[in-house]
Amino acid sequence: MKISVIILVKNAADKIEDCLKSVKDIADEIIVLDTGSTDETLNIVKKFGSRISRAKGQNYAAWRSEAAKLAHNEWIFYIDHDERLSSKLAKEISDAVQTGIFTAYDIPRKNYVFGKWLRHGGWWPDRVLRLIKKEALLGWEGEVHEQPKFKGKMGSLKEALVHLKEDNLSDMVEKTNRYSVYEARLLFNANHPPMAWWRFFRIVGQELGYRLINKLGFLDGPEGIIYCIYQGYSRFVTYAKLWEMQSENQNSKIKSQNS
Repeated sequence: MKISVIILVKNAADKIEDCLKSVKDIADEIIVLDTGSTDETLNIVKKFGSRISRAKGQNYAAWRSEAAKLAHNEWIFYIDHDERLSSKLAKEISDAVQTGIFTAYDIPRKNYVFGKWLRHGGWWPDRVLRLIKKEALLGWEGEVHEQPKFKGKMGSLKEALVHLKEDNLSDMVEKTNRYSVYEARLLFNANHPPMAWWRFFRIVGQELGYRLINKLGFLDGPEGIIYCIYQGYSRFVTYAKLWEMQSENQNSKIKSQNS
């Protein structure tokens, strides 16, 4: 059974090469779907003989579904530019696709933040469904945290995918500012209850309690504590933007009534 590796990229020049090197032992073809790179990403990708396509969809679910249609092989393996395969995981994947027992597999993922693997805080084992038989894939759903739909049974692999999740605070803040808009819009479109003042305390408090206390995030040291607190901040930004959308919508209604 042959495998098509799919990678979505945008300005990933700093990490894409190591990603490509890590999949070379399992990839019978590599499909790179570019979502708007302006750096050297595509020049690096070309050196590996990858097939490059320009994305046409509007979100990650659409892009992943779009890329699957380009695959020529029986199995599809999705990997992000900041993820890496170990030699042990590569072998386990190669063995799994030969068995024919399952049509999809989830994989544990080691999340590295500031160079440290976070074992607590709810970040491990962080299983992600990435290996799917093409004929079983029905598509992907979700604008932000997309998930695949498939037919058949799912198995689980043991070896972990390495995820270089966050390198520095500046990139984290930029990413939060970008993704929080989408998440707030989803909440707004779902008619989330008005964001009263007390909701902010509850939302942030629940996140901190879950990450730091329930999931023992403090055991990962400064890196874990910083990242847990940052998750509370990230949730705050999302719901603050939701409040902003709700306020603008309410003000617009008042203006239209008075005009």
